[in-house]
Amino acid sequence: MKAILLAAGLGTRLRPITDNIPKCLVPINGYPLLGLWIDKLIDLGVKEILINTHYYADQVVKFVEQHQHKKHIKLVYEDILLGTGGTLVNNAEFWQGHNCWVIHADNYCEDSLIDMLVWHKSHADFSDGTVLTFETDTPSACGIVQLDERKRVIGFQEKPPNPTSNLASGALFLFSANVYEQYFSSLTKNTFYDLSRDIIPKMVNHLTAYHVKGNYLDIGTPDTYHKVQSLQC
Repeated sequence: MKAILLAAGLGTRLRPITDNIPKCLVPINGYPLLGLWIDKLIDLGVKEILINTHYYADQVVKFVEQHQHKKHIKLVYEDILLGTGGTLVNNAEFWQGHNCWVIHADNYCEDSLIDMLVWHKSHADFSDGTVLTFETDTPSACGIVQLDERKRVIGFQEKPPNPTSNLASGALFLFSANVYEQYFSSLTKNTFYDLSRDIIPKMVNHLTAYHVKGNYLDIGTPDTYHKVQSLQC
């Protein structure tokens, strides 16, 4: 089992906090957010983690070089940002043919995700992957998910102007080993793709949903960042 941590973003909405630090390294009560994700993935049994870098990449490199799990981590620098989907296409040799977590490293997640892994394995007979869902107060700013009685994703809209519910995709996925060949192999390398806009809609009816336990927040603004700090106190 492998994982890709998407960590190359500029963090513009989080400024001035991110003026001198990448968003993935902002401290959560003294411990970098990226470290929380690495530790969580290792606890889940992940053997190889790929992290893409761009903004203040040297700081991410330094952090990883000092991390206790550095032997499990591969860093890939993106001179030009390729989008969340483009990173997966450009690093196909890393994850194709494997079960793989795909995670935005600027989100905060209290859930250990152990139950999500169990759910994914138990539904592998009719699903190509699992998406984490959560309830949001701002549905027009999220990907909104529609489920059937088996928690299979039967509808997905990215940032709809008139959302039909507040059940949102956390943009956190556990893909099955066939996903690259099924949905990515026809895409062009060195091209910008957005995972939630360009690829996930094609996976409707082939994904199941796992609802997060505990808080799940995008640390995208100073307000949400400070909210996470208060949760940790």
